[in-house]
Amino acid sequence: MTNRILVVDDERSLCELVDTALKLRGYTTTLATSAADALHELSSSEFDVVLTDVRMPGTTGLELCERIVALRPGLPVVVMTAFGNLDTAVAAIRAGAFDFITKPFEVDLLNIVIDRAARHRQLSQQLQRLERQLENTSRFGDRLLGASSAMQHVFDRLAKVAATDASILITGESGTGKELAARVIHDHSLRTGRPFVAVNCAALPEPLLESELFGHARGAYTDAKDARKGLFLEADEGTLFLDEIGEMPPTMQVKLLRTLEESKVRPVGSDKEVSFNVRLITATNRDLESAIEQQRFRDDLFYRINVIQLELPPLRSRGTDVLLLAHDFVDRFAQRNHKPVTGLSEPAAEKLLAYSWPGNVRELRNVIERAVALTSFDKITVEDLPEKIQDFRGSQLFVGGTDPAELLTMEEVEKRYLLHVVHAVNNNRTLAARILGFDRKTLYRKLKAYGLADDED
Repeated sequence: MTNRILVVDDERSLCELVDTALKLRGYTTTLATSAADALHELSSSEFDVVLTDVRMPGTTGLELCERIVALRPGLPVVVMTAFGNLDTAVAAIRAGAFDFITKPFEVDLLNIVIDRAARHRQLSQQLQRLERQLENTSRFGDRLLGASSAMQHVFDRLAKVAATDASILITGESGTGKELAARVIHDHSLRTGRPFVAVNCAALPEPLLESELFGHARGAYTDAKDARKGLFLEADEGTLFLDEIGEMPPTMQVKLLRTLEESKVRPVGSDKEVSFNVRLITATNRDLESAIEQQRFRDDLFYRINVIQLELPPLRSRGTDVLLLAHDFVDRFAQRNHKPVTGLSEPAAEKLLAYSWPGNVRELRNVIERAVALTSFDKITVEDLPEKIQDFRGSQLFVGGTDPAELLTMEEVEKRYLLHVVHAVNNNRTLAARILGFDRKTLYRKLKAYGLADDED
């Protein structure tokens, strides 16, 4: 989108100089030589930034700034002054100016200031749209929220699989909402109203996990004073959700596979089998195909649980869903803590968009809960965010400059890019191979050749 700039200065020659500089930058400019002309333009046209001189006959630039702030809240005003002292700067900020620049100025500095103001305007408008959109935005049930194309794909898949009774494997990084997705599937299935039972396979040692899943007979072990039927039978006619199934010990994988194949469970210490009827949903943040190659996960169990796969996207690939979710969390925690917090400031929103979110939605939720608790204002500010988000700088992949001494060989470029992609997908070799256009074995050979994989990999 082309940003529209209103330039206001009683010196026509300076207006034309600024006009030339901004048009070279790709902006559309309108010139006004007085505050009255500027207000007339604002009454009939939309602008993204106003650039105004301070000292003008009649209405000054600071007075114009105050009028614009009152008439067009959110429209950034940049003040130009040849008297760049502290008093002028303070007066400009008090008048509501977004920024100020001292004359004479370098064209590059002007471009930086205008670019920053234009981004601020775009972000402000985006926040307003998101606030209006939040009540009517795309949700699946009352649990999953998102407007990005990545989440629309997830919603489409959820709508298709929920009505079936097929086993589902939900994949995705930690914190992407795998259990939420499992609950949504259950709530929209024919089993809704029946039990939804969840267990984290990584949280329990093998003997306890076996007892939790299959139950145990009275006297099966020292503390087994009473019989217990186990989670498979507790979830009968409903849904059983096995989270972090990639962490399940190999011997338990064998027992689970047998149980699923026969639809019968044998409690620990019992010689009787009991039939059950459950819809199985599993989830993992691991690359199970790599685990199969490394003989840490059974391929027959993988094919049994992976009838339909649902992959949840990381938060960093969901664009402005970050702000949509943040506003939703602000509303929740503001109500819970009885605080009059209504949203995000533009600088805080910009920081949230720039951050990479390694902990995904779970991390965002924690950040917003903390910010709501700490803030003293009606909108969350940058200072309310953790320092790691305040100071975050996105990493880029550089392969060399124009100096022949700095240029890299194709082998080094490939090595660096391979490492970059593998890191970006959280070491998911299957996904990395798909992005790079390799099969998994080719990726493994290249990684090993570059010393980026060992024999265990």
